[in-house]
Amino acid sequence: MTAVRCIDLCKTYRQGEEDIKALDHVSIDIESGDIVCLSAPSGGGKTTLLNSIGGLDRPDSGEIYIAGQRIDTLSKSGLAELRLNHIGFVFQAYNLIPVLTASENIEFVMQVQGRSRGERRDKSEEILAEVGLAGMGDRRPAEMSGGQQQRVAVARAIVSRPTLVLADEPTANLDSKTSDELMELFIRLNETHGSTFVIATHDQRVMGYARRLVKMLDGRIVDDIDQQAA
Repeated sequence: MTAVRCIDLCKTYRQGEEDIKALDHVSIDIESGDIVCLSAPSGGGKTTLLNSIGGLDRPDSGEIYIAGQRIDTLSKSGLAELRLNHIGFVFQAYNLIPVLTASENIEFVMQVQGRSRGERRDKSEEILAEVGLAGMGDRRPAEMSGGQQQRVAVARAIVSRPTLVLADEPTANLDSKTSDELMELFIRLNETHGSTFVIATHDQRVMGYARRLVKMLDGRIVDDIDQQAA
């Protein structure tokens, strides 16, 4: 089953007097349950592609489908509902709410979804244990290391069992050991829950964990490597 389908995506940004092609006729299919890395130098288009798939950015032209549903034509409220119920996001800067505890950060999405307080608490405790943070639910972000904060961000992204998890430079602020631990966590969660992971990165270490490596340059896909077959 195809989790993501992008057809002939184009996106241009105005930078001073120059037009920058962030996406230049990009087409890609991503299969359900895969782990895909989008690799590109800065400005190569990987984050724009990731944000377009997540409905955070709209292409100027082309089509995007998530699990068969076309999303580039959805309204803002339709995109918000899609992100809330079907897509988990992991950001470089963690994007945790500083005044909330780890548990409260994880429960926030479920609260918006209308889940009961008891279900939120149970799911939060369960996912904290799964990401190796059992007993740390009462800590606020400032009381946690960078690696621990990123694990909370991952827990928040996958607690509702989304079909698709999008991660933008998730290891950029982590040391090599913690980066390895995070990628091993992604693989374990992928195998346990079957979520599809799409990761934008320039980290060679992260690329080595992906089953599929898609290289971009100047808004185009220039290579697409099945690393399991390599």
